[in-house]
Amino acid sequence: MKCHLNEQEIEENKGGLIIFSATINVTVTGCVPEDEAYIPTYLEAFPPLPEKGTPGEKTGEPASAWGSKIRPIKASVITQVFHVPLEERRYKDNSQFGEGEEAKVCLDIMQRTGAHIELSLAKDQGLSIMVTGKLDSVMKARKEIVARLQTQASATVAIPKEHHRFVIGKNGEKLQELELKTATKIAIPRPDDPSANIRITGTKEGIEKARHEILLISAEQDKRAVERLSLEKAFHPFIAGAHNRLVQELSQETGARISIPPPSLPKDEIVITGEKEAVALALSRIRAIYDDKKRKTTTISVEVKKSQHKYIIGPKGNTLQEILEATGVSVEMPPLDSGSETIILRGEPDKLGPALTQVYAKAKSVMVVEVTAPAWLHRFIIGKKGQNIGRITQQLPRVHIEFTDGEERISLEGPTEEVEQAQAQIQEIIKDLLVRMDYTEVFIDQRFHRHLIGKNGTNINRIKEQYKVSVRIPQDSERSGLVRIEGDPKGVQLARRELIEMVQRMENERTKDLIVEQKFHRTIIGQKGEKIKEVRDKFPEVIINFPDPSQKSDIVQLRGPKNEVEKCAKFLQKIIADLIENSFSLSVPIFKQFHKNIIGKGGANIKKIREETNTKIDLPTENSNSEMIVITGKKSNCEAARDRILAIQRELANIKEMEVTIPAKLHNSLIGSKGCLVRSIMEDCGGVHIHFPSEGSGSDKVTIRGPVGEVEKAKKQLLQLAEEKQVSNFTAELQAKPEYHKFLIGRGGANIRRVRDRTGARIIFPSPDDTEQELITIVGKEEAVRQAQKELESLVKNLDDVVEDSMVVDVRHHRHFVCRRGQVLRELAEEYGGVAVSFPRTGANSQKVTLKGAKDCVEAAKKRIQEIIEDLESQVSVEVAIPQRYHRAVMGPKGCRIQHITREHEVQIKFPERDDSAAGEKRHNRENGEVSPEAEFVPRKCDIITISGRAEKCEVAKAALLALVPITEDVKVSYELHRYIIGQKGSGIRKMMEEYEVNIWVPQPERQLDVIKVTGLVANVERAKQGLLDRVKELQAEQEDRALRSFKVTMSVDPKFHPKIIGRKGAVISQIRKDHDVSIQFPDKGDEQQVRDLIVISGYERNVEEARQSIQQLVAELQEMVSQDVHLDPRTHARIIGARGKAIRKLMEEFKVDIRFPQPGSDEPDKVTVTGLPETVDNAIDHLLNLEEEYMLSVTETETLAAYMKPPGGPAKGFVVRDAPWNAAGNKAPDMSSAEDFPTFGTGVAPKQTSAWGPKKF
Repeated sequence: MKCHLNEQEIEENKGGLIIFSATINVTVTGCVPEDEAYIPTYLEAFPPLPEKGTPGEKTGEPASAWGSKIRPIKASVITQVFHVPLEERRYKDNSQFGEGEEAKVCLDIMQRTGAHIELSLAKDQGLSIMVTGKLDSVMKARKEIVARLQTQASATVAIPKEHHRFVIGKNGEKLQELELKTATKIAIPRPDDPSANIRITGTKEGIEKARHEILLISAEQDKRAVERLSLEKAFHPFIAGAHNRLVQELSQETGARISIPPPSLPKDEIVITGEKEAVALALSRIRAIYDDKKRKTTTISVEVKKSQHKYIIGPKGNTLQEILEATGVSVEMPPLDSGSETIILRGEPDKLGPALTQVYAKAKSVMVVEVTAPAWLHRFIIGKKGQNIGRITQQLPRVHIEFTDGEERISLEGPTEEVEQAQAQIQEIIKDLLVRMDYTEVFIDQRFHRHLIGKNGTNINRIKEQYKVSVRIPQDSERSGLVRIEGDPKGVQLARRELIEMVQRMENERTKDLIVEQKFHRTIIGQKGEKIKEVRDKFPEVIINFPDPSQKSDIVQLRGPKNEVEKCAKFLQKIIADLIENSFSLSVPIFKQFHKNIIGKGGANIKKIREETNTKIDLPTENSNSEMIVITGKKSNCEAARDRILAIQRELANIKEMEVTIPAKLHNSLIGSKGCLVRSIMEDCGGVHIHFPSEGSGSDKVTIRGPVGEVEKAKKQLLQLAEEKQVSNFTAELQAKPEYHKFLIGRGGANIRRVRDRTGARIIFPSPDDTEQELITIVGKEEAVRQAQKELESLVKNLDDVVEDSMVVDVRHHRHFVCRRGQVLRELAEEYGGVAVSFPRTGANSQKVTLKGAKDCVEAAKKRIQEIIEDLESQVSVEVAIPQRYHRAVMGPKGCRIQHITREHEVQIKFPERDDSAAGEKRHNRENGEVSPEAEFVPRKCDIITISGRAEKCEVAKAALLALVPITEDVKVSYELHRYIIGQKGSGIRKMMEEYEVNIWVPQPERQLDVIKVTGLVANVERAKQGLLDRVKELQAEQEDRALRSFKVTMSVDPKFHPKIIGRKGAVISQIRKDHDVSIQFPDKGDEQQVRDLIVISGYERNVEEARQSIQQLVAELQEMVSQDVHLDPRTHARIIGARGKAIRKLMEEFKVDIRFPQPGSDEPDKVTVTGLPETVDNAIDHLLNLEEEYMLSVTETETLAAYMKPPGGPAKGFVVRDAPWNAAGNKAPDMSSAEDFPTFGTGVAPKQTSAWGPKKF
């Protein structure tokens, strides 16, 4: 392997010892002594800007240092506007302009290109489009807009096949530019396609533009000529000239482009392109040169070693060009990959001799030497980042040094003298390294390599840094165990010993597998690995590996020293035991309506239970049918939380809990498949909760919880079922369509109850969650089960026999059945096995109603329809007069109260239309929607609510409605407390209204009434009144407390002590306030009228007195203090103070004093003031003087050293130039102190004359 690097690119190999070969070439310019420094001229130091020339003007002057041209600054954002005529619009539906396909397309284009697009509709229904953005974005956006919003046409243009490449341009750039410019798609036939037609697709305008541009390119090419001239390759150098100067001159003179193949390309053909006349002229000139050289030149051949050919060729062939330029002789070299050593010189006879001399000189100008050095030393010879070898190449830039990987040699190539110097220096380095450096090799089993390296190389990097060695560990692919250590002999041995010790430890390591359920893995690892990091820090020698989550494995592997692995395993097992203990889970069935009470307002109840029992409690979502609350944590905690939750439920409802003793062996059979048996009992008994003990507990206690009557019923059924299971446990199954189930069960379970009573078997229907919706299970004694199965099969068979029947229903009752989107008919279909009931169309005047379905279902449905008709015919209407203003309250949120009454009492309730004009009538003493009791209530049409149904049910519903009418009661509350009851921005009164579900009215402040009105339902009003009176008591207690806290005392303290009483950042006074629970106010510094020495203390009388005594005691201590000045050298102040005042604060705390340093710019910069008790002040001053003496020694040393480090000589001469404009006759140098010659930006110096700097800008 060989790598050629320059000086900056040499870097130390990071992965071990890799020897490489490097070519290091550095050019060093000569240095001039400072006293003989070259002084530049003014024009050299400050090159003038180029003068603006006429376009196309050519000058022979070299480009200035400032560059040949300054490009004008162009705006980075451009705007283009173009028009799409109506007939070319792709989407012409302009009924919803800005919302149709055009807007969507433009939005998509804006996102893709980054351009901003605005659309507007012209009077002629054409589309105006404005595109803004960067040039590239605008061109791309325009192309897409034309393609997607404008109808596309196509056309072809025929141009000669040889002109196609000029349309495409270099790398297709010309074609892309043309497509963007014209917003078209241009398809050019492939080179192997004989067609010359170019197809253009786009808008008519774009096609015309593109066609014009393509024809222009073709026309331009028609004017050009191409000539191909085959001349012998050997004469090409004479035509090109040295460094291609001759061919460039020919091109400039004739205006033709001449292309000569490079020497490496074996082609004889020279191509000339351009205007016909220019091509003809260039052709004749080239032929003349060729004929002349062919006639005059001859050749000689010489043999030169192949290794020296590259020196004759030179870098990039420059040496060959130099020989051609100096002698006019062309040197033809054999290809580098051929074995030939023959070089041919071609030229005029009299010039061949000098050329041959130069060839031999170049061949022998370079010397090649090899230096022997062990391969492992190469990287140390090169040095870190190439430092060692870089020093040699800087001194000897023409020496090429090459290191070869794996070989014990270094090649030096360059001028003889320099190579010898470089050889001597490298040999010296090698000799020194062999004395200082050593290496050793140790065999280590490959399986230990990654552990030696450590995570992210921590282990191996530590060894390298500690012992200053290089360690090379082979790659896994090498399948080698040989580890090489290089560096200081002592460090090599120490590193070797440590590596062997590490290997021995690893050989003595053991691996232990822990079985940990995968669900605990994430908890043990912790968020972002925090918890497992703590374990690893505790046991750093143990490697803990968790399986990948996708493997579903429970094995956690520990590896490390035997004792450490055992300790770590015990530690992890303790963590796992805690997790298992804390992961105990308990499910508590709680009636759904009580979940919100268990949560509490703002989650207060559930939060309290969680915190006090240290458990996790999960409730089902609001829209879920589940009643289970899941508690997770320690078993004892979970049971405590369960008891508290059950207690809340017992308080809220008449819930009874009963325990039934049933042998544990029967529990599974009583629960049934997926809980179907126990669920059927719970549903049959009004939703009681039956809780069986956990499997394996051995307990016989089954808990039943629910309403008192239902609990007894469930107990009876459960014991009966248990008895049946003990006597005989026979089960049978039958299939029935799900739509038949409701009919089989009957209204209120009447049908199925009759079957149960006759047979004594239990019949279980599937729940909505079961997968087998058609499966009905029968459980009991075999004889009973067989009889029940037979009866049910007979019923199902009858249901499968579809019949069609009809009945007569009076037309006036039809609306009841079909209203509300046929709700009654849907209920009939659900209840009676999917029977289809068809009423005649409205306006048909037919009384015939058709029923289709199973025979039994049809008969039952007819009977039910007849019952409904009888109810409708026996219906009466009752009117209830309730003022319209209460209607909303009676209805309740979303009409829930009315829905409840209609459902419970089977009545219809109709509210009157709202009469808005009534709202404007004058009312007496109306406040917050209330009417004064004095106003007599006279019912109006808008107050009458109509109830329809059976007479007895209407009366009950009427009473229920009247119970919902809100009442208003007055609560006596002092006017002074009203604002506290209202609360900040009404928050207090809003909270009470939400909590008690009432409306609370507080009179206007200007009326100063001592009454608050509460409106709502009777029970709610009573609760609100009590809550309001409780709040009044709280506020009165707070008033009394405020009165006690308002005791004030004023004390006089000299203002000079105020800062000390306040303390640093208020620390002292804050502590006094906190200790005595008082408020302390100091006089305002800016208030001239305030007495400057008065301090006001307010709070409870006793606390105020204690705070006053604390301040007096503090003042007494301060009066004993003294202040004393000490003079310390300002250069030591910073060190005494310390970083951010840390040192001086420590001093002040240690000596119990206050130390003040002078402000910057003080008249006495060395005066430091120390304040405190006399004894502590003296001690502090002594300590400060000692510190000053210590720090001054350091200051003096630093200043002495700085004086020696100053450069010798007088003041700097500054920057000097020759031939400056101010040195010319009649000129003078600018005055640097003059504000006119060197104005200051931003100051208003009035110029005496127009300044060279231009007008001042302010």
